[in-house]
Amino acid sequence: MVAASLARGLVLPLDVFVVRKLGAPSQPELAIGAIAAGGLVVIDDAAIASMWISRDALEAAIARERQEVDRREQTYRAGRPALELFGQTVLLVDDGVATGYTMLAAIRAVRQLNPGRIVVAVPVASAEAVEMLRSVGDEVFCALVPRRLVAVGQFYEDFRQTTDDEVMVALREAPPMRAILS
Repeated sequence: MVAASLARGLVLPLDVFVVRKLGAPSQPELAIGAIAAGGLVVIDDAAIASMWISRDALEAAIARERQEVDRREQTYRAGRPALELFGQTVLLVDDGVATGYTMLAAIRAVRQLNPGRIVVAVPVASAEAVEMLRSVGDEVFCALVPRRLVAVGQFYEDFRQTTDDEVMVALREAPPMRAILS
């Protein structure tokens, strides 16, 4: 719930932009790419080739995660439209970045909505991911770039999956856009 805490602290509107990691078939926690709301897919071709992942296995992973992206979009939005991003500064937040593929997908997908700027903020990330994200985001803020990042969860005491209900509560409690602009 890093994004919700940041939105509360900065008194900013909060919205979701759903992105799902495409995990390797043999190692689901290892990202071989990601899919974003709207269908944009980012693939790590080198990882796929080195792990001998078949086109069928990749397409099955994409289809499975696309379904989950759609489900979460419907659930979290509950009929509410997305915030208008055209010309706005967009702050993309995640709990951490290991490979960078989910955030890369988010940046590329949001870029299609013509924001003024895209700023990435994460508490922890690998050096490689920060470097990659700096090449596509307008600014990247990362509090901790450890020498060796095995998994984002190693930097949290409690790294439970956020539930749908927790996300919807955070969205309901966030300041509305009109309150920010007044």
